[in-house]
Amino acid sequence: MQQTSKVRKIAFVGDHLPRKCGIATFTSDLLAAVAAAHPQSQCFAVSVNDIKGGYDYPEVVRFEIEEQDLSSYLRAADFLNISNVDIVCLQHEFGIFGGLAGGHILAFLRELRMPVVTTLHTVLREPRADQRRVMQELISLSTRVVVMAERGRRMLQEIYEAPPAKIDLIAHGIPDVGFVDPTYFKDQFGVEGKVVLLTFGLLSPNKGIEYVLKALPQILAEFPNVVYIVLGATHPNELREHGEAYRVSLEMLAKKNKIEKNVIFYNDFVDLENLKEFIGAADLYITPYLNEAQITSGTLAYTFGAGKAVVSTPYWHAAELLAEDRGVLVPFADAPAIAREVIILLRDDTRRHAMRKNAYRMGRDMIWSNVAQQYMRSFELSRLEGAALSRKSLITKTLDQRPRELPELKLNHLSRMTDSTGVFQHAIFGVPNFSEGYCTDDNARAFILAVLLGELGEEPESLLSVATTSAAFLQHAFDTQSKRFHNHLSFERGWLDERGSEDCHGRALWALGIGVGRSPFRSFQMMAGQLFAQALPALTDFTSPRAWAFGLIGIHEYLHRLSGDSLVNQTRETLTCRLMDLFARNVKPDWCWFEEELSYDNAKLAHALILSGHATGKSEVFERGLCALRWLNELQISEKGHFRPIGSNGFYRRGGARANFDQQPIEAQAMVSACLEAYRATSDFWWYEQAQRAFDWFLGWNDLGLELYSPESGGCGDGLHVDRVNENQGAESTLAFLLSLAEMRSAQNMLASFKEPISIGA
Repeated sequence: MQQTSKVRKIAFVGDHLPRKCGIATFTSDLLAAVAAAHPQSQCFAVSVNDIKGGYDYPEVVRFEIEEQDLSSYLRAADFLNISNVDIVCLQHEFGIFGGLAGGHILAFLRELRMPVVTTLHTVLREPRADQRRVMQELISLSTRVVVMAERGRRMLQEIYEAPPAKIDLIAHGIPDVGFVDPTYFKDQFGVEGKVVLLTFGLLSPNKGIEYVLKALPQILAEFPNVVYIVLGATHPNELREHGEAYRVSLEMLAKKNKIEKNVIFYNDFVDLENLKEFIGAADLYITPYLNEAQITSGTLAYTFGAGKAVVSTPYWHAAELLAEDRGVLVPFADAPAIAREVIILLRDDTRRHAMRKNAYRMGRDMIWSNVAQQYMRSFELSRLEGAALSRKSLITKTLDQRPRELPELKLNHLSRMTDSTGVFQHAIFGVPNFSEGYCTDDNARAFILAVLLGELGEEPESLLSVATTSAAFLQHAFDTQSKRFHNHLSFERGWLDERGSEDCHGRALWALGIGVGRSPFRSFQMMAGQLFAQALPALTDFTSPRAWAFGLIGIHEYLHRLSGDSLVNQTRETLTCRLMDLFARNVKPDWCWFEEELSYDNAKLAHALILSGHATGKSEVFERGLCALRWLNELQISEKGHFRPIGSNGFYRRGGARANFDQQPIEAQAMVSACLEAYRATSDFWWYEQAQRAFDWFLGWNDLGLELYSPESGGCGDGLHVDRVNENQGAESTLAFLLSLAEMRSAQNMLASFKEPISIGA
């Protein structure tokens, strides 16, 4: 193979050391192994960064992708295309790529002109709809796919309908180490004369280490010279979200069980040479993982291949690798079973050593030099099967084939408009107007924006501050006696109303629903869920159709996470019927609308029916929403083809004169949001084009040809007058633009990743 291979340049795409994660270790090791086995092939890496500024990579990393930045995936594809790469070897794990279910990587793959061999580090048995779609697209876009266990091969065929001939089974690679007595390594760790139990890997609560600590007292009663080594730093994601809480809980458990003298925590991400020595010192290796659905484990492969006796819970990889007396399986979360099996193995030297030899013999096929040869065979097959790809045209895509460049997200003005109490309601030019105070409406919008931007991977400190402040404002605005929200708060922190409007209440419910359904932070989920439950009953007493619509959108978001809530489902049914009845009473041959007048936030009424009809499978509701939105859209297209919203200087009553000015940003935002929902629900690209038309209103495609948003600060003018832009940049207008930008970015990410849209609620 080495002399005849025509694969000259290979790009390995995934994480890479020094990033601390299993995929980074695997990518680094696989690249090094292939490069060593085939020195005539040039091997380099494209690495994904999960932190700003990336990592101090070695020279072998030639290009870096920012995890949540879709454009950087496209630039990486361009780089590989012009670099004449023969094969891309992609490492796939849902958690390392940006976009919905990691869908950004699909945009990258669609741009490549060479064969792709994808190693699947996770194969889900029960994927969500978005995860299933990503996996099926990934399989389709890959020339070949690699799994590391026979079960993975079966699941790809049975669950994802992958062609059997496309799948290669290649074991997880391991370093080549000798079959050495553990005593040889123990003195360098200060455990000479001890029986060493080892668990290693990045720490997180799903590792189940607490069950080994619970088993230790029983083990120590018979083998008091046992020491349990837990090797590994806390997983970076766990560290960012919860700090060292899990490790501290383990240390406290060890103290509670009075086994501190028999437990050693090495809080470090050690290099390969040190890791081999730790493994060498182990008499028994334990993987007490709590989740069955793990198709591969690098830590298990390393220790198994080094000839260690293993006690493990029966997650998929362990169940397959440790069969036929190559290890011992114990039930999940069962400390007595762990204690029992460890004691049995320590009593029976003959069985333990036989188990070690069985594992070591099988492990010889898993050493990296052998794995590298198997990968090269897969690369060669891919080169032959994917030859047609190399003949793709190099013609640069025209504008209509490339995603539209959206403005850069700027939160400068929103930050200026927010203090420790909340978001200020109005501004004089770009300066907050303290005298007008704050309102619940705008703080609800700000919270929604923060959650949406969080989904897009935006994590500036100012964004979290806005989310926390606006959530606290909503909590404070709710009157527990009247069960209603106040709306207007003075700069002196006094409420200016006994209760806010019905529309304000509906917007607050919308924001709270988003908090329950989409926020990744449990504190926001809990607060929003409790407040949502208290505020929801009042909604059915309201008469405002917009309050119903805002509430329905909030209900839809809430049910993303808590779909079994019967009261919330009943409320959705009630409000949907009311909007349908309202439409039936007012619709005329020339007037396809819910009311006799078009006023403000109009598209939200149609939006609510589209969402509710699609979610409940009620085609009549869904079609009514689409019909109303189509009519409203056509009514708001000027003779020159740009978006012209109903003006607030008089609105538009049936049979009367239409107000063309003052045009408000919330009308453009409502149309963007509703049209994108119609696009997701129907897969009809026409709706995306209508959303783009409405968004372009902010950018100057309007009656005056003037931009309303500020590219320097992200602020937005308060409206379009007959002769000028209102240069005051209040919260409602600025948030309307930022919400529209967030939704357009989300939709554009979807467009780049999938041939067809996928419902966010799926």
